[in-house]
Amino acid sequence: MLGIAVIITALTVLIFLAYRGLSLLLLTPALAVLAVLAAEGGPLLASYTQIFMTATGGFIIQYFPLFLLGAVFGKLMDASGSARVLADGIIHRLGSSRAILAVILSCAVMTYGGVSLFVVAFAVWPIAAALFWKAELPKVLIPATIALGAFTFTMTALPGTPAIQNAIPMPYFGTDPFAAPGLGVLSGALMLGLGWVWLERRAQSLGPGYGAAAETATVKDGGDAPSLSVAALPLVLVLGLNLGFTFGVIPMLDTGYLAQPEFGETDIGTLRGVWSIIAALTFASLALVALNWRRLADRLAETLEDGAQDSLKPIFNTASLVGFGAVIASLSGFALIRDWVVTVGGDNPLISLAIGTSLLAGMTGSASGGMSIALSTLGETYLEMGQAAGIAPDLLHRVTAVATGGLDALPHNGAVITLLAICGLTHKEAYKDIAVVAVVIPIIALVVLITLGTLFGSF
Repeated sequence: MLGIAVIITALTVLIFLAYRGLSLLLLTPALAVLAVLAAEGGPLLASYTQIFMTATGGFIIQYFPLFLLGAVFGKLMDASGSARVLADGIIHRLGSSRAILAVILSCAVMTYGGVSLFVVAFAVWPIAAALFWKAELPKVLIPATIALGAFTFTMTALPGTPAIQNAIPMPYFGTDPFAAPGLGVLSGALMLGLGWVWLERRAQSLGPGYGAAAETATVKDGGDAPSLSVAALPLVLVLGLNLGFTFGVIPMLDTGYLAQPEFGETDIGTLRGVWSIIAALTFASLALVALNWRRLADRLAETLEDGAQDSLKPIFNTASLVGFGAVIASLSGFALIRDWVVTVGGDNPLISLAIGTSLLAGMTGSASGGMSIALSTLGETYLEMGQAAGIAPDLLHRVTAVATGGLDALPHNGAVITLLAICGLTHKEAYKDIAVVAVVIPIIALVVLITLGTLFGSF
C-alpha cells in the first residue's frame, strides 16, 4: 500500500505544482526520483539515467518529426496570413448570427488540417472577440468556443487528423490515422453537436452583452493576404496526402529491409502511419511556401526558425511526462494499479483501456502524455486482450485517442491556461464552460463510442 500511496502523492503534487506554473522539465525528474526514494529507497541515479532518460529519449526519437513539422506548418500558415484568412472566410460566410458555430468551425478546420491548437487560439481570438462583440454575445464563452473547435473532436475523434493524439497509438496497435473512421465521425459529431447546443443555450441564459469593453483587435482584410482558396489548399493537401501515402504510396514500397537490425527490426505496419503524416506535412509545407512565396520570402528563414523553436517545449514537456510515467511504472506499487485497471472492464478491455488512459491524461494534464504513459506500460497487454476478445486494433486505437480528450482538459492543462491568458479571463470566469465542452461531453462521446464498438465492432 505504501507504493500506491507514493504514486498517488507524486501525481497529485505534479498536478498541483504544474498548475502553479513550475517547469515540467525540472518537476518530472525531481518527482520521479523522490518517488523512487520514498517507495523503494533507490537506486536513484540509475532510475534517472536508465529509466527516466531512456523513456524520454525514446519518445523524442519516435515523435519529434511530427512535433517539428506540425509546428513549422502552423507557423507558415500564421505568417502567410492563411490562418487568419481561413478563419475570417468561414465566419463571414456563416454570418454574425451564427457567431459561435463560425468560431467553432474555423478552429476545427485549421486544427484538422494540422495547425497547432496554440496557433489557432492566437489567430482566432481577435476575430472571435470582434464577432462576439458585434453579436452581443458574452466574452466569457469565447474560451470554451475555441476549446470546442480546437481541443476536442478534431484532436481525437475524426479519422485522418494529423494530431499527435491520433499518431501515438499507431505503432502500438499497428494501425493508421484513419482507424475506425465511422465510429470516429460519430463520436466527433456528438462532441460538436452537444458542445454547440450547450454554448448556444449558455449564451441565451447569460443574456445579450459582451460584458467588457470592445476589443481593439480587428480582422485585417487588406494587404497582401492570400485568397481563401489559396489559404485552404495546404490544409486539403495535408488530409489528401496523408490518405494517399497511408493507403497508396507506402504499401507499394519495398520495405523488407526494415527487418534488419540497423532499422530496428520492425515492419511497415508499425511505421506506416507516422511516415504518412511526415510526408503529408512536408509536402504541404512546401506547397504552402510556394503558394505564398511573395508573402514569406523576406522572413522565411525567421518563420522556419520560429516554428522549429515552437516545437521544442511541447515535445520535451510531453517526453518528460513519459519519462516520469516510466519511472512510476517501474515501482512495485504500479503493478497493483495496473492489475486493477486491467480488470475494471471485466471481459471488455475497451472499458479498462478507456479508464486507464483517461485517468493518466487527467493526472498529467496532457492528452499525449497520458496516452504515452498508458500505452508504453500497458499497450501490449491491451492489444493481447483485444485480440483474445476479438476486438479490432482499429477500435482500440480510436478508443485510446478519444479517451485522452476528456480529463486532459482539467484546470492544470497547459493549453487551457494558455487559452485563458490569451482571452484575458480567469478560471473562475470561463472554466465552467470549458469543462463542459472539453471534459464532460467528450466523456459522454467516449461512452457512446465504447457502446457502439462493443455492439457492432469497428467500422
